[in-house]
Amino acid sequence: MERVTGIGGVFIKANNPELLRKWYQQHLGINVETWGGTSFRWVDSSGQPMAGSTVWMVGDGEYFKPSTAPFMINYRVADLDALLAALKAEGCNVMDQTETSEFGKFGWVIDPEGNKVELWQPPAGQ
Repeated sequence: MERVTGIGGVFIKANNPELLRKWYQQHLGINVETWGGTSFRWVDSSGQPMAGSTVWMVGDGEYFKPSTAPFMINYRVADLDALLAALKAEGCNVMDQTETSEFGKFGWVIDPEGNKVELWQPPAGQ
């Protein structure tokens, strides 16, 4: 079974999200959109656009709970349900909830250090 196929997003916890977003925008040129982040579109080695993107976002970290880590990584997966079942069978700390929206299917596992890891199956064609 194919498990992780790429990084779907990087989320940073900040004490002052607005200040940190402005810093990244001013000093690193990241185009922070009104929702607090940006989406980096993927290109191949020749610079041609291809399906997929990686989200980058600064926020207050509430979404990371129960983790207290200052970050959360979102990994793209091919088959969320199969991967969550495999992780449970392997004894991993899989969170009970999953979510489905127009953005795809989401599930979570807690790694051995207590970090919440988001698993994301994008909608078909992304």
